[in-house]
Amino acid sequence: MVVQSISHTRWNCTYHIVFIPKYRRKAMYGQYRKDMGQILRKICDMNEVTLIEGKVCLDHVHMYVSIPPKMSVSKFVGTLKGKSALMFFDKHPELKDKYNRHFWAVGYFVSTVGDVNEATITEYIKNQEEADKNS
Repeated sequence: MVVQSISHTRWNCTYHIVFIPKYRRKAMYGQYRKDMGQILRKICDMNEVTLIEGKVCLDHVHMYVSIPPKMSVSKFVGTLKGKSALMFFDKHPELKDKYNRHFWAVGYFVSTVGDVNEATITEYIKNQEEADKNS
């Protein structure tokens, strides 16, 4: 457990976040997958969010992040999905019309990391792609 601090606050707020492309399209492969990973990392850095572990899978994204208490989870996910779609379409303008300028589906899953330990979530995310191939 890493306790961080800002001003007069010490905190450890970690979350497991999952979101999908619209219609759960299998959209992230090859160069698209690499670019989306870089974009998500950049947005985390811009918002002072620590990306502990992440995986861009073919039809969904898993992120294990530490979000400062000054920012709500919903605000961060909204920013992440909105900015990443814009940045992705800027990098790949040929996809704008295909996705009608809407890359991500509405909504997301979030869980605080507390019911299970950090090692379990990290291992789950690392092995997610293999589990998807088997099912």
